[in-house]
Amino acid sequence: MAGGIGSRFWPGSRIAKPKQFLDILGTGKSLLQMTFERFEALVPKEHIFIVTNKIYKSLVLEHLPQISENQILLEPSRNNTAPCIAYAAYKIKNINPKANLVVAPSDHIILKEETFTRVVGEALDFVAKGENIVTIGIEPTRPDTGYGYINYDHDNKVDGLYKVNRFTEKPNLEKAQEFVASGDYVWNAGIFVWNVNTVLNEISQHASGITDILATGDKVYNTDKEQAFIDENYPNTPNISIDYAVMEKSKHIYTIPVDLGWSDLGTW
Repeated sequence: MAGGIGSRFWPGSRIAKPKQFLDILGTGKSLLQMTFERFEALVPKEHIFIVTNKIYKSLVLEHLPQISENQILLEPSRNNTAPCIAYAAYKIKNINPKANLVVAPSDHIILKEETFTRVVGEALDFVAKGENIVTIGIEPTRPDTGYGYINYDHDNKVDGLYKVNRFTEKPNLEKAQEFVASGDYVWNAGIFVWNVNTVLNEISQHASGITDILATGDKVYNTDKEQAFIDENYPNTPNISIDYAVMEKSKHIYTIPVDLGWSDLGTW
């Protein structure tokens, strides 16, 4: 997901060139390039798709010249993460009806990349077996009020993954301190793993206003008619996050608590 405007990074991040296209760490690579390379350790580059706003198409191609234009999904409007994920799921399902997907923000830092590759691989194996969702949980290092939290059940473990009880929005300091002290909470990094059919079924069940619109384009995904369909219909989808649409409602969510050296740079 690379369509955000990085407003918290203003004035370094501007609408014309937001955070994901910046070399924040001074490594000579943008956050988008670092994220792309991280996933090349998991899948062929042809299997990596970038969802972004139409105005960033040339920037994406400039930063990732090794991908095809069909790997760039161009949103005509900013409708939050649930429609963007549904669009990507329909497009990828059209290519592989049994695909397993990882959804990740393009503008986060992960320092422990080998751990990331291992954990996401475990999650992909897990979701391939059934109708479950995995969210990568970041072990909290402090009672941060800037992150959402995931409460999980220590006593309900399947194949090394823990059943999620609930998602909690950004808490006040007192609540954040309680969460961290309990040992039953992890940060929500917004990295989700699922089978393509699982996520579309969940969105259909809990946010059918999205799938009712995007499912009608089934025959045009990955054709020269796709963009015209998206331009006309995508702006009519509900503006809703995947957290509100699915993650706070689904009963089939598991987490892997892990230290990835992760940051969304929100308090940088």
